Formats: sequence, C-alpha cells, structure tokens
Amino acid sequence: MLDAAILGAVLASIVAAATILLLAALGELVAERAGTLNLGVEGMMIVGAAVGYATAYGTGSLILGTIAAVLAGTALSLVFAGLAVWLAANQVASGLATTILGLGIAGLIGSPFVGTRLDAAPALYIPGLSDLPLVGRVVFGQDAFVYLSLILLGVVAYGLARTRTGLVLRAVGESHVAAHALGHPVRKIRTLAVMFGGACAGLAGAQLSLSYTPFWASDMTVGRGWIALALVVFSAWKPMWLLAGAYLFGAVSILQLHVQGFGLGIPSQLLSSLPYLATVGALVVISALKRGQGAPASLGVPFVPDR
Repeated sequence: MLDAAILGAVLASIVAAATILLLAALGELVAERAGTLNLGVEGMMIVGAAVGYATAYGTGSLILGTIAAVLAGTALSLVFAGLAVWLAANQVASGLATTILGLGIAGLIGSPFVGTRLDAAPALYIPGLSDLPLVGRVVFGQDAFVYLSLILLGVVAYGLARTRTGLVLRAVGESHVAAHALGHPVRKIRTLAVMFGGACAGLAGAQLSLSYTPFWASDMTVGRGWIALALVVFSAWKPMWLLAGAYLFGAVSILQLHVQGFGLGIPSQLLSSLPYLATVGALVVISALKRGQGAPASLGVPFVPDR
C-alpha cells in the first residue's frame, strides 16, 4: 500500500503535468472550432517557455515571465495566421513551418540560460485545508497555473455553448461560406481564434519552464504540443472531455516515471514512449468509433473571400 503522503505527491504531479496539456489543448480547441488546424502548437509552446524563462530570469518576476510567454506565443501565432488565414497557404505546411521556426527561435533565446535554475512558482497554501491528508496538496496546494487552467476551461466551455460570440465562432467553423454570406468577418474571427490558441500555448510553455521544471533545456516540450493536438480530437471538440483527456494523459506521463522505481524490469525506453503510444492508441480507437463525428465541417479548409 502506498503511503498517503506519497500518493498525494503522485496525484499532485499528475495535476501539474495535465495542466500543461490542458492549457495548450484549450487554445487549439478554440482555433479548430473556428475551422483552423494549427499544427504550430509545439513551436508556440517552446517559444513561450524560452521567452518566459528568459524574462523571469532577467527581471526576477514570474508574473512578467508569464506575461512575456503569453505574448511570445501570440506573436508566433500571428505568423501562422498570416500564412494560413490571410494568404490561404496550406494549413498543415504552415503549422509545421511555424513549429520549426519556434524551435529555432527558442534555441537561440534559451542558449544563454542552459544550466541555470529559477525558484518554481509558489504553490497555494491555505492553513488547515492544504494540510489535509491526500486531498490537501492535490486540491489546495497547486500553483496559480493549475487554477487558471480550470478558470479558462470554464470560460471556454461557457463561451462556446452559451454566448453569441461562441455561436458565431462555431458557425465559421461549420461553414465559413455561409458565415461570410451572413456578413461575419471570417478571416478576422479565425485570426483571433488562432491568437487565443497561441496565447494558451505560450501560457502552457510558461508553466513548463517556470513551475513544472523551473530550468531551461533545449526541446523541453518533448512533444507535448503534439499530444495537445491529439487531445482535441480525443475530446471530440468538447471542453469537458478535454479536461478528462488531459488528466488521463497526464497520469500516463507521470506513472511511467514511477513504474521505473518498482523494479519491474521494463526497458526505460518503452516506459518513456507510453504517453505517445497512449496518444496513438486513443486516436485509433476514436477514429474507429467516431469517424469524423463532431469535427468542424470546414476544419483545415482555407477561406478565400469572393472577389
């Protein structure tokens, strides 16, 4: 039997790992709801991590670092939006190019900070509640990124389902031709959705470099942006299912680390691949059960206005 303190620490680690995926996937969900497939999430996340770390290290402020990370992710998203939305370039190629650009920029910005460390973002502490066995650290002992991700989840879920803005955004995703005929500025709406996705990816990068692993390392995202993309499909473009998927994949990524300590003789390379194997397996199952169900009809289709 696991000690309650150890189990609480494992669960708290799962929540932290899942939050990175949840933040990035929330932004991508909004972008895809507007009919835009952004494969540049990985690049935006790593740029956010690099800029956020550099800013926090230089200023000593985690808040300024987080703001800088969000702005960096948003700025890189504008590159993708300019190519895919305004120039009607192929969205897959544009997204991959954005990721490659982001990895290069992050490597350049982060190179002076290799080997340095920061104090991690402080965790919430509520006397009495944070000291409760098991649930105290998991529920009342997380950092601000965790609670912000849950607030963003609620805002996105409510906004898409209950507001006129969400209705218009979903209409653009379902049929950009009909939305354009009704007078909605399709390219502007898609650009704003992509910018929101970039901001969320930058925020996820900030949590990664300022809280989860408060140091800089090249390629520290290790494919989390791609997992976030898979999570959007896994959730069938529904925010609450996205929450469940993020925590599921977060659990897989953390448990593979703890399994190595049990002495089961499983190769470490296989354990390290578990999150990605789980991603591929989930996509195969979803494709078999829900072929195309729930996907925005115009997802990935460039919008070219009438001349």
